[in-house]
Amino acid sequence: MFRADEVTRVVEGAGGVERLGSLAADLGARRVFLVSDPGVVAAGHAERGRRSLEAAGLAVELFDDVHENPSSEDVARGAAAATAFGPDLYVALGGGSSIDAAKGANFIENCGGTMRDYWGHAKATAPLRPMIAVPTTAGTGSEVQSFALVTDAETGRKMACGDPTAAPRIALLDAELTVTMPREVTAMTGLDTLAHAVESAVAKPRDAGTDGRTRDYARESFRLVLRAFPRVLESPDDVEARADMLRASALGGLAIEHAMLGAAHSMANPLTRVHGVAHGLAVGTMLPHVVRYNAEEASVRAIYADLARTAGLPGDTDEALAGALADCVAELHDATGLPSRLAAHGVEDAGVPALAAEAAEQWTAGFNPRAIDARAFESLLRGAL
Repeated sequence: MFRADEVTRVVEGAGGVERLGSLAADLGARRVFLVSDPGVVAAGHAERGRRSLEAAGLAVELFDDVHENPSSEDVARGAAAATAFGPDLYVALGGGSSIDAAKGANFIENCGGTMRDYWGHAKATAPLRPMIAVPTTAGTGSEVQSFALVTDAETGRKMACGDPTAAPRIALLDAELTVTMPREVTAMTGLDTLAHAVESAVAKPRDAGTDGRTRDYARESFRLVLRAFPRVLESPDDVEARADMLRASALGGLAIEHAMLGAAHSMANPLTRVHGVAHGLAVGTMLPHVVRYNAEEASVRAIYADLARTAGLPGDTDEALAGALADCVAELHDATGLPSRLAAHGVEDAGVPALAAEAAEQWTAGFNPRAIDARAFESLLRGAL
């Protein structure tokens, strides 16, 4: 599934967290900075990770003061704790927030400054420490990416901070860790995975020559989501389906790593900042509208059609297949039982222009396959009201 030339080695298997200590020791670790969050600690997963690390003879310091959508303040606290401990390996055990917070702390502990100094790409002034990522949600794909998404505590803006050395050395995918996710979290992270597959498939690639690889990853991620997402919503204890969702999330993450995302993610950030709409729910709400908008261009429509055809969706023409894809995305959202209209989150027509203007300024807007501006964003947001 994963190419040998990827930076991150992917290790899969139920109960795999018990291997964490041996994997860390194989990387030469002696002192491990373990980053998690209160929910994962309460579920007992962080303690399982700690026990495995300590059984391998490693010293462990746990930092669990991480919030959802981690801020630069979360990262600064983590960096201070890491500096005091002096690790030679980071382990992030949690959702995308824990993984991103660990990456951010790694930047500051090794290179100094604040997260604003690393907003962008390849701004690390020294190699970062190796890291193992153990996701407990199937959504962000951060476990295989070289970027961390951190919210500026002063402005509320999300900063994408990346460096080649920030990619985890190992992503440990243990589906058993995701069984304890509340249904709403399962739903929202699943929508995020879905959006990653669909948007990365058509995004203008950031890295030259990666088009084919990106679409392979996105295509397989989408196929797995279609198969597994309804199952995890109906049967939360279905470990096989949970494993498929974890794999889909990692594949989507790899697709993003080589390409990028698009307009749905551009709108999600201001919706989260202004109205508190959870990220996965925001992108899931906007995605069908973005697919229909992008499908107006024939070249993009053909890629959507290929994605739909591979997943077995009905249609004899590219237009019909792209329409089936948009409908499928909307139906998957409906299956979660979460609101699919922005009005449910307090979004009003009068506030649309400001949301659209902010969406147009997002980094991901430049990777959308069809040119998009504030006026087009207004139309998409109004279509979702």
